[in-house]
Parts: sequence; structure tokens; C-alpha cells
Amino acid sequence: MHIEELTLKQYRNYKDLHLTFDDKINVIIGENAQGKTNLMEAIYVLAFSRSYRTPRDKELIMWDEEYAKIKGSVYKRKRRFPLEVIVSKKGKKAKLNHLEQKRLSDYIGALNIVMFAPEDLNLVKGNPQVRRRFIDMEIGQIQPAYIYHLGQFQKVLKQRNHLLKEYQRNQHKQQDTTMLQILTEQLIEHAATVVQRRFNFLHLLRKWAGPIHHGISRQLEELQIEYDASADVSEDMDLSTLVRVFEDKFKEVEKREIERGTTLVGPHRDDLIFKVNGKDVQTYGSQGQQRTTALSLKLAEIELIFNEVGEYPILLLDDVLSELDDYRQSHLLHTIQGKVQTFVSTTSVEGIEHETLEQAELFYVQQGHVSREN
Repeated sequence: MHIEELTLKQYRNYKDLHLTFDDKINVIIGENAQGKTNLMEAIYVLAFSRSYRTPRDKELIMWDEEYAKIKGSVYKRKRRFPLEVIVSKKGKKAKLNHLEQKRLSDYIGALNIVMFAPEDLNLVKGNPQVRRRFIDMEIGQIQPAYIYHLGQFQKVLKQRNHLLKEYQRNQHKQQDTTMLQILTEQLIEHAATVVQRRFNFLHLLRKWAGPIHHGISRQLEELQIEYDASADVSEDMDLSTLVRVFEDKFKEVEKREIERGTTLVGPHRDDLIFKVNGKDVQTYGSQGQQRTTALSLKLAEIELIFNEVGEYPILLLDDVLSELDDYRQSHLLHTIQGKVQTFVSTTSVEGIEHETLEQAELFYVQQGHVSREN
């Protein structure tokens, strides 16, 4: 799987850009604030129809323009097809093979991407929301139906929280909780499915991340990944058991939820715990252990997607090599060499091992203009 061509129109600081890429390694070089990360972001948006840098789509549109367009030609499973994302001030369109996809779950998964940026080092030491986003985005790539259930869960969650706020404001009055019970049933239906699929994904992730971490740490460390749930659920439960556990838990916390005006149970409250040699890496791990864990997770994603999809995903390394020491950098580059189309953004090629650069296509970015080294 690789991107053959990319066209940007009125995207960030790119007025009109068309590029063709090598199917192995592409290095994007430039000073800060010239457009390197915008180029990486555009590839990410092409895959997910959303940015990893901002929740506001309008920020992707060039100043004083009405819309932005990203178009790519993708080679996957021995066939070529176009992807296109158009962002305007009125909304967003995502097209697969020239056909507009009404549902996000019908679009995501056509192009598989693994992103590794400096902020991904916060996977371990950041807040739970970072880890939930990580797991949601990765499951969505290999199981697009997950996006539907997650979206429905979030929709019902918003309605339920609004209702709980109303109850909170009127606690002194007699209240009919029929509507709350209806929303709770709907929430549980999707929450159980989301949690079950997260458990399934973690089972696969452990299979790859553990051995990779063991290798990077020179056989000195064992990585464990645990799911920290807000309800008493476990990986061996089937869907009906998960539903029953959630039902019991919601009955138990209903009074507290009304008092606090918010939903206290569900996948939006869950977290991942990473342990190295039995100790929580977030609390007790060194910076080196935290970075090895984050790198292991990203490399595991690559192998997991290959195992599930049958082709390696595209890897985006956005200014991350400078954040890794020589050993971890070398391990990363040797792992991907020759099998994964990779985009590397950097301010300088110095420090990237020469063997990798010899087979790389080099692009130089300056003030929204891209030139290729001949």
C-alpha cells in the first residue's frame, strides 16, 4: 500500500501543489513554519478525513479562501483508486473512488496510516483522553463498524449528560426518570460493543507490542498493557455479559450521576495502563522507558494492521526522529526499511543514518513551495 500522488489546493499554506512519491522513503526537509507538518497532516486527513492537530476543519482552509481540497492516488491490493477530501465553510465531503461517502465508517480504512509525532510520546505520560483517542483511531482503521458504534455512543452520551444536568438543577423536585432509563439502555448497547472491540484490539496489540518492546530494550524489559475500565468488565466476557454488568453498574451510580450531572460509567471514562517489568510506566518509568513504550506501540500498530489488512500501512514520522536517541532511531528505521512507505519530516538530514537516506526521495519545503532534489 502506498500513495503515488498527492494534490493540495488552498490547503493551509499550499495554494496549488502536486507531488508524486517514492513507494519506500520520502524525506521532507525544511525549517519550522514552512509547511512540513502541513504536508504530513494533509496525508493524515486524506486517510481519516480529519486532522490530528485541530478539531476545527475550517483551520485547514487557506486564509481568505472558501475551501480546501486534498486528493490522492492510492495503490492498494494491486489496484489504484482516488481519495478526496473537500473542506469548506459549509462542511466536509469525503470521496472514495469519486463517490461521496455519507458515513465516516464507509470512508476510513481505505488508506491505512500510522502516525508518529512528538506528541505521541505523550501516549504513556499524557492524560487518558490521549490513550482513548489512540485506541479509537486504530480500531477504526481495521474495523470501520467500530466508528459507527463509537459515534452512536457519543451521540447518546451527549443527550444523557444534558438530561442529567437538568435533573441536577431540579434535584429538590420529584422527577420522572423514564427518559433517563431509555437513554441508559441505548448507551449500554453501544458501550458494550465499544468495550468488547477494544478488548479484542488490545489482545492483538499485546501480541506485537510485547516482543517489539523486549527487542528494543535489549531483552531487559517486559511490556504489559492493561485496560482500566470504569465498570467491572473483563476481556473474557461475551457481549450479553458486558451488557448485564453495565446495567448493574448504572443502577448503582444513578443517584451519584444525578447529583454530579454527568455520566460516570462507560468507555469515555476508561484508560490504558502500560507496565514495564510490572511497574506503571507513567508513574515510575524513566523517560527512556516511556519513549520505548510509545515506539513499541507504534511499531506494533504497523505489524497489527499488516496482519489484519494484508498490506503494510503508510508511516508518517513528523519531526519525531530528533526526539529519539540514536539507538531507538536506528531500530525504528531498520524495522520499516524496504517494506513500509514512510514520510519523514525533519529540519535537517543530519543525524538520520546514511543507509536510509541513500534510498530516500528528498523534498525541500520553503514557504509553501516544495522542490525535489534531482
